[in-house]
Amino acid sequence: MWPAIRVAYDWVHRAARLLENEDELAGCEVRQRMDDLLAEIRDGQATVGTLQPAVAHFLKVSASYWPGLFHCYDIPGLPRTNNLLEHFFGSVRYHHRRASGRIRASAGTVVRGSVRALASAAARLRPFGEYALRHPNLDRWRDLRQSLDLRQEARRQQGRFRKNPAAYLAALEATSLKPSLPS
Repeated sequence: MWPAIRVAYDWVHRAARLLENEDELAGCEVRQRMDDLLAEIRDGQATVGTLQPAVAHFLKVSASYWPGLFHCYDIPGLPRTNNLLEHFFGSVRYHHRRASGRIRASAGTVVRGSVRALASAAARLRPFGEYALRHPNLDRWRDLRQSLDLRQEARRQQGRFRKNPAAYLAALEATSLKPSLPS
């Protein structure tokens, strides 16, 4: 079984070295080299004997991660692993809780979380002046504000329902049963 282990471990270590990208290759080059390696693994899969299920699992997992695996090589500063990415967003959550004095995340994180996480992360990278905070595309900014306002309204309606379900449902029935055409 030792030759099969040697072959399989060689494949795994080559994949790890490729993804480490010490040569600082572009994402498309890393993708091509990884694709070549996975083709080699697929072709030689039968040679590893009892390790064939493990190799098949490696190929399956590689295929599932494939769409988002190479962005980190093209975008400077983007964390390469899920652990680093979770640490990045975890620190955003930590600083938000620390600044607000809350133990749990606030509802505002759910409603405006995408904007707050981005602002928090960007503010830690470099300070911004008032002109740098101006959105370059006014239409996109308005669309973002509208989507955030819709989320806020949905959360507000949920709160009203939880506080007094009977009154909320009665008001909902009254508005839905109103004749749509004037009589």
